[in-house]
Amino acid sequence: MLPLAGALLGAIFGSFIATWTQRIGEDRSIGGRSSCDHCGTAIAPRDLIPLLSHALLGGRCRHCGGAIATRHMLIELAALQIGLVALLAAPGWEGAAGAVFGWLLLALAITDVEHFRLPNSMTGLMALCGLGAGLAGIEPDVTTRLIGGAAGFGGLALIALIYRLIRKRDGMGGGDPKMLGAIGMWLGWQALPLVLLAASAIGLVAVLLRYLRGQSVASDTALPFGALLAVAAFPIWAITAALPILHFG
Repeated sequence: MLPLAGALLGAIFGSFIATWTQRIGEDRSIGGRSSCDHCGTAIAPRDLIPLLSHALLGGRCRHCGGAIATRHMLIELAALQIGLVALLAAPGWEGAAGAVFGWLLLALAITDVEHFRLPNSMTGLMALCGLGAGLAGIEPDVTTRLIGGAAGFGGLALIALIYRLIRKRDGMGGGDPKMLGAIGMWLGWQALPLVLLAASAIGLVAVLLRYLRGQSVASDTALPFGALLAVAAFPIWAITAALPILHFG
C-alpha cells in the first residue's frame, strides 16, 4: 500500500507544485486561494481534487467555461509517478524522503523550463531537506552530504567562472551551481560526476532532437541546465535506493 500512498500524496503535492511554479513566474505570493485564469473566480475545494476534478469538469472552468491549462494535470501526473517510484524503490522513510527530493526536483525543473529561473528559495529548501534526511539517519551520512553540497556548488561555479574568463560571456545561470550543490546534499559527492554526465547526455539528445525538428541550434542556444540536472538526479537516486549495493557514500 505504501507505493499507492506515495502516488496519492504525489498527486496532492503536484497540485501545489503547479500553483507554486506558476506564481513564482508571475512574481505572486504562494498564499491565497486558487482562481480561474480567465474569469478570476475563486476555485471551490470540490474543483481542486488532483486529476479527478480536471477529468470531471472536462478541462474547463465550472463558472465561465474557459479551458484549464493542461500543465496542472501533467504536473500532478508527474508528481504522482514520482511518489509511486520513490516508495517502490525504497518502502519506508527512505522512500518518503526520496519522494520529497523528487517533488522538489520537479518544481525546480518546471520553473527552469518555463522561466529560466532556479529560485534560491527552492534550491535552499532542497538543500535543507537533504541535510534533514541525513540527520534523520538516511544514507548517505551527513558528512558525505555536506561534502556533496560544497563540491556540487564549488565545482560547477568554478566551471562557470573558467567559461566566462575564456569566452567573455556567461555560460550558465547563477542558480545552476546552487542546484547541483543541493543535489549533492541528497546524493553525496560521489554521485555528482554521474549526475553531470547524465545531464549532459540528456542535453545533447535534446539539442539533436531540436536540430532534427528543423529548429535553430547555435553555440549560444540556451538550455535549462537545471531541468537537465533534475531529470538526471531522480533516476540516479531511485536506482541506488532500489539497489543498496550501489549506494553512494
